[in-house]
Amino acid sequence: MPNDLSPLTDADRASAPVPPTDWLLLDHQLCFALYSTSLAMTKLYKPLLAPLGLTYPQYLVMLVLWETDGLGVSDVGQRLSLDSGTLTPLLKRLETMALIVRRRDSQDERRVGIHLTPAGRHLREQAIAIPEQLACASACAPEELQALVRQLHQLRRQMLTHLDDSSSPD
Repeated sequence: MPNDLSPLTDADRASAPVPPTDWLLLDHQLCFALYSTSLAMTKLYKPLLAPLGLTYPQYLVMLVLWETDGLGVSDVGQRLSLDSGTLTPLLKRLETMALIVRRRDSQDERRVGIHLTPAGRHLREQAIAIPEQLACASACAPEELQALVRQLHQLRRQMLTHLDDSSSPD
């Protein structure tokens, strides 16, 4: 730790215990760290996705469909934590771009499946290098990134569990 006259580095701030009186400082907020990192991530994606003609949310939809083609709208929404009001315009735009088609299920008319078109499948090949480019921009080792992803998934699960617990009647 630096002496009293040295300015604190980001590493010093991160490792120093947070006194209760400092809990409301912006730099001590997990929410802000996640939010500002997400903004930086989206900015990094923008020039990488421009040649594909995709926005970041559209890219997320395509990732889900490249993983499992033919999912229902509700399945895609659940996978991305998006409600139908947010997802429907994304799907309409991807359909206008001829990357997906939406088809009603012949067994259940209420269910709409989302299917990749040949152009949508081909776009995957153009996107294949994007994750590696983001990994390089992070300056983290692959193991560090994998550990961080696991930690964030665990954090989300814990927060959702807390929400479920606090919303259930006693």
